[in-house]
Amino acid sequence: MTSAPPRLAGHRRGRSTAGITSTIGNRSTPRRRPAKRRRTTNRRRPATRRPAARKRSSRQRRNAGVRQWWPALLIAAAVLVGVAWDSQSTGVPPVPGRCGVPGSGLTVSSEQAANAATIADVAHERGLPDRAVVIALATAQQESGLRNLDYGDRDSLGLFQQRPSQGWGTPAQVRDPVHAAGKFYDHLVQVPGWRTGRLTAVAQTVQRSAFPNAYARWEGMATQLTKALKGSRLGRLACS
Repeated sequence: MTSAPPRLAGHRRGRSTAGITSTIGNRSTPRRRPAKRRRTTNRRRPATRRPAARKRSSRQRRNAGVRQWWPALLIAAAVLVGVAWDSQSTGVPPVPGRCGVPGSGLTVSSEQAANAATIADVAHERGLPDRAVVIALATAQQESGLRNLDYGDRDSLGLFQQRPSQGWGTPAQVRDPVHAAGKFYDHLVQVPGWRTGRLTAVAQTVQRSAFPNAYARWEGMATQLTKALKGSRLGRLACS
């Protein structure tokens, strides 16, 4: 018998090699893919996007800055309009800066100086003594800080925090420093012994405050202001 021809190793290798060659051939493309994936445009995208990102960031910072300062600008404009309105309605010209009281370390704002001058002027026009001015200034300082407030406890308004519901005038009237000071003096002169009585007791009789002893702390300040406000409208106040 003849035996079957032996299978050549080369045939096996050939088949195996063919299989390997085919496999390698199929895999040749994936092995070259990393080279194809070198997308230079993708790698450059961060560089091209950075200027836009910086622009947006800068724009956002500018917008944030505007938003931050805008409320302050509105408040400043409202203050200027309020001062102008007060000066037109009461005849009190706004005083720039602050005012110092000669012979003391006391300083007041322009608003406080203008309101104090109005209170003193109303007393002088009525022929009232300096004691009336001292009591009125101390009262207004305690009630409002010598500011013409548009708010207060319940319906209290103005320099003396007078209440329209209690017969002191309309809301607009009690916010008029001339009217408010006049109404205060109307009640003051009806208090028995007001010229010589303790300031805090006299002021409390007029105001009927929940803090009856609070007015006395401002008597020294009111006395200095009264002396400085003699003469012309702002007297000897050194305003800048």
